[in-house]
Amino acid sequence: MPQKYIVVTGGVLSGIGKGIFSASLARLLKDSGINVNILKIDPYLNVDAGTMNPNQHGEVFVTEDGYEADLDLGHYERFLGINVSRNNNITAGQIYLSVIQREREGKYLGSTVQIVPHVTSEIKDRIKSMSGDLLVIEIGGTVGDIEGEVFLEAVRELAFEVGRENFLFAHVTYVPYLRTTNEFKTKPTQQSAQLLRKIGIHPDTIVVRTESPIDANSLYKVALFSGVPRNMVINLPDTPNVYEVPNILHSLGLHELVAKKLNLEIKDNFTWSFPKSFELLKIAIVGKYLGTDDAYKSIIESIYLSGSQKPVVVDAQELEEMTDEQTKTYLDQFDALIIPGGFGRRGIEGKIKAIKYARENKKPILGICLGMQLMAIEFARNVGGFENANSTEFDPETPYPIVNMMESQKKVLKLGGTMRLGAQKTIIEKGTLLSRIYDGEEVVYERHRHRYEVDVEAFPQLFKKPGEEGYKLIISAKSDFVEAIELEDHPFFVGIQYHPEYKTKVGMPHPLFKALVEIAGGKKI
Repeated sequence: MPQKYIVVTGGVLSGIGKGIFSASLARLLKDSGINVNILKIDPYLNVDAGTMNPNQHGEVFVTEDGYEADLDLGHYERFLGINVSRNNNITAGQIYLSVIQREREGKYLGSTVQIVPHVTSEIKDRIKSMSGDLLVIEIGGTVGDIEGEVFLEAVRELAFEVGRENFLFAHVTYVPYLRTTNEFKTKPTQQSAQLLRKIGIHPDTIVVRTESPIDANSLYKVALFSGVPRNMVINLPDTPNVYEVPNILHSLGLHELVAKKLNLEIKDNFTWSFPKSFELLKIAIVGKYLGTDDAYKSIIESIYLSGSQKPVVVDAQELEEMTDEQTKTYLDQFDALIIPGGFGRRGIEGKIKAIKYARENKKPILGICLGMQLMAIEFARNVGGFENANSTEFDPETPYPIVNMMESQKKVLKLGGTMRLGAQKTIIEKGTLLSRIYDGEEVVYERHRHRYEVDVEAFPQLFKKPGEEGYKLIISAKSDFVEAIELEDHPFFVGIQYHPEYKTKVGMPHPLFKALVEIAGGKKI
């Protein structure tokens, strides 16, 4: 059971950066010599994020142990340089499911099962089961949301039980700027803090998010009307680079303020490095989830942390309406392409067009999960002569099922948490570009999330081993399935079944993204 707790709540708006703040503060305290752990609480009723649409909720982040999580766990891993697990995420669905199962098993000994104390006790037990000397808890959503009230009540009770001196409540809010009157409006933040106090939680620090730096008088108003000391009200304006946030918090001395409040002994050993100069490359992610950048968050951050500017998300459906010549004219502007994972047939033909263009024009391209499968389909159609080759996911009646559902998945009826998930052993073939990228490593463990596989046995004429003759796809990594393919007469035509983006950390981008950026920039590996 942790000895100290920091609870991060949000006010006024969702999506204002609680996850970045939580991860940055945890990193700052980790570098101060504190044994820190971190927990994300999601108030939604889904058991996990696995069945959620990326356009609505952002990407699904997969942990080493095969848990499908909220994208904030990706922030935690990248910022803290650690691997989190399913234990680092709680959802309302998990809590209510556990309580109902206990009730059905008679574990409550005939009691009337209620939100308080049974649901709140389940939440507290999950929190207390976490390791570490200090636990940072990020509660998703916004104060005032109905679904989040039970979690706020649970942490209020826990603070009472273990001692308020062991808790610090940080409230992250948004202060809008009204251009017509040329002033920041703090009233929404004041009301958000009042909502917290009505629940029984008095914030110890308020983190004011703004588009630009706020004036001192406005911060004083926030302090006065929220009942928070002025030195505990800090401003975090928008930055062009979220990796600046730990530096900003350090310069504000937040680690020292937290240590004083929680009576912690700290050593200031803050070490934080990330790319500050970037290759002026244009890299395109040919995708279909365009509602938010968060849909491809880990890929975007992996490219960025590899030293390139932020990639552009291209609508695969738009490519479907173009001729091959128009596609070439459009894609010529990019230095490299990425075909990401996804589900459903929308945009598939546009992605296949992009792959054909990259193969024929020697454009560096990385296919991830579905992207690798589509590389095999494109090659089968346009090189192998298998017209209408496809995946049975998109065309169950295809005469040439290059991609098929894995045998182990054919009897699966439930969708949530049933794919091939998490870290899986992958054997890298010697004498391949992939082997050079992995610096000669023969066995790696990479994270997966898929139900379908490339069917090599049914179409052996399309594939070859490293060193064999002929214009075929090289199988450059394997397990029980094809894990990677590549072409030898191409600067970078690599498809992988796994998701390397989930393993990128600040200062340690996954080597596949590093290699893509280097080759797109004209270097050789």
